[in-house]
Amino acid sequence: MVLRHLLQGRRFAAESVLVLENRLQGIADLLHQAPPGLPVYVADRAVMDRVAGFAIHRGVLAVGLRNPAQPVATQLDGLPSTATVVVCIGIANHDNVGSIFRNAAAFGADAVLLDSTSCDPLYRKAIRVSVGAALTVPFAMFDDADGLVGELAARGFLQLALSPRGERDLREIHRAPRTAIYLGSEGEGLPAHLIDKLVATRISLAAGFDSLNVAAASAIALHHLTANSGCG
Repeated sequence: MVLRHLLQGRRFAAESVLVLENRLQGIADLLHQAPPGLPVYVADRAVMDRVAGFAIHRGVLAVGLRNPAQPVATQLDGLPSTATVVVCIGIANHDNVGSIFRNAAAFGADAVLLDSTSCDPLYRKAIRVSVGAALTVPFAMFDDADGLVGELAARGFLQLALSPRGERDLREIHRAPRTAIYLGSEGEGLPAHLIDKLVATRISLAAGFDSLNVAAASAIALHHLTANSGCG
């Protein structure tokens, strides 16, 4: 699936593919869709495991080419008039970043924005967990969270901070034409000074339980905020 997104997508180009001998026939149709001249190397399991550094049970690896980093302002200027973006602050776990991208793709988010303390969505584990969504969902990195708040406000975004300390329940929030959902790291969460600038929003839980995994919270918020037909 990840290789399919790489070869069929328009955001990144493939440099080469490495395939286990017994997997070549199974992905032959996909490889036929690759650009002409793409190198495809075939190896036995011992060689592939040495190349990868661990056992690759699916038997397919590829090298993709990064594009130059796109400024956040450029990314925002290219969004449609109705848009949903996810903002990650301090999400340093690759599994969580990959899952957030997968959720963003599943619910039709238009972009993911990550601060410099979040992990790289193009790290191979993040790509794998995202099931290739990190290769298809537009994203950009930023350094100044306060500056981003101003950028999004200037473009008419309703900005929500997901936090257990939020005063408003998520079910009370209606999707605006443009909505930004801020997610913080598990444990520390979003910085207090940043929450104060946003609409602090919580996902109400059963008594005695205080929080969800950040990726699970992103799925709930995206489902709610992209499914509502009304604006408010």
